[in-house]
Amino acid sequence: MEWNRRHWPGPFFPEVDMVLANFHKWLFSSILLLSLTFLFAGCNDTVNDPRDTPNEGGEYLASTKQRVQAPEVASEEMVELVDGNSAFAFDLYQELLKDADGNLFYSPHSISLALAMAFAGAEGNTEAEMAETLHFTLEEARLHSAFNALDQELASRGEGAQGRDGEGFRLKIVNATWGQTGYSFLMSFLDVLAENYGAGLRLLDFRQAPEESRVTINDWVSENTEGRIEDLLQPGVISSDTRLVLTNAIYFNAAWSIQFEEDVTTQEPFQPLEGNQVTVDMMHLSDSLGYTEGDGYQAVELLYDGEELSMVVIVPDAGQFEAFEAGLSSERIAGIIGSMEVANGSLAMPRFEFVSEFSLVETLMALGMIDAFGNADFSGIDGTYNLLISDVVHKAFVAVDEAGTEAAAATAVVFVESAAPMDEFELTIDRPFLFAIRDIPTGALLFVGRVVNPAA
Repeated sequence: MEWNRRHWPGPFFPEVDMVLANFHKWLFSSILLLSLTFLFAGCNDTVNDPRDTPNEGGEYLASTKQRVQAPEVASEEMVELVDGNSAFAFDLYQELLKDADGNLFYSPHSISLALAMAFAGAEGNTEAEMAETLHFTLEEARLHSAFNALDQELASRGEGAQGRDGEGFRLKIVNATWGQTGYSFLMSFLDVLAENYGAGLRLLDFRQAPEESRVTINDWVSENTEGRIEDLLQPGVISSDTRLVLTNAIYFNAAWSIQFEEDVTTQEPFQPLEGNQVTVDMMHLSDSLGYTEGDGYQAVELLYDGEELSMVVIVPDAGQFEAFEAGLSSERIAGIIGSMEVANGSLAMPRFEFVSEFSLVETLMALGMIDAFGNADFSGIDGTYNLLISDVVHKAFVAVDEAGTEAAAATAVVFVESAAPMDEFELTIDRPFLFAIRDIPTGALLFVGRVVNPAA
């Protein structure tokens, strides 16, 4: 088996074509973030215009624009996009750790994509905070083009490869947007979604049928993750105030290039981070693999069928997991991957399967994205200042066994309309009060007084 050394993408390599090829491979190696602290990101094979497919949500508000096929994006822009997404991935990891008490799994690529669609409608300080939090450093038009180009590049992966379940390799990303029927959305916003994300606007009646709308969106997510992500939106997330929901779904199913033999899997001990030793099904493999070791860790790379994707597993030394994890960053992962060389060896690795789910509102606010959830300016969506994000929901599934890996994730960004009719009030001034006379244009207070006895 021929194994090619992986290099971290960056602007310092002179051979741009090699850089572009290698960072795509790393992006795939970063979809899975496992309890052993590794991550590899999902990718997208949704390059068709969504208007070519039936609308699950009823009416359809389509842009007049077609999806831009093969957009012209400089290799430096693609590297900048991927580097930014990777930096966000580990910012997110460190923040999620604060509430994590067990296994953790998520797709930073799915979250970045869903929020990139929201970013298309952000203005002012809301836009600035989102750009800083998400590490969106490209000028906005170039950012959306780069996401589009990356989407279409990733769509070519896995041709002729096998899946974990014996069927064909599957790797896809799909985007869908859901808007309130009768609500006014700017065509410029819909154009960006159509041209760069392959997503038109499906119309639902959140006002009159929030629960039915929630079920429709959940059914779409389930269908596009082969049933692995169910009930992404829990009851109450969608309300009569909801006006827009941006969704992304990722599904991945791939066989190992070199599979573990089931007949050598045995039950062996595993020491959790906390608690007593447990017994797990431990898989075994002896072969030539990408391997490296450093101060306080060992790391191995497992290729998937077709050798375009891989899983990178990083194992800190005993007693060093928390210290290693605290220093985890995209730069450190870059160094580990770049130092890997082919080596003959034996690997023992447990089977595992679990689900992670969480709301990202507090996490994103802690990272600096604040205005989007309160004093928001999404006037690029509807021309008003009435929309704000009420929730960012994410759910992910992963299963690893002797045959390969199955993973799925979905993200929903939920917008509500903040403007509401004012409540009626009653006031009887039957007690002492204060008053002022002011100049409205300047705010100057001309008179200030109080009345404690009007009859005096």
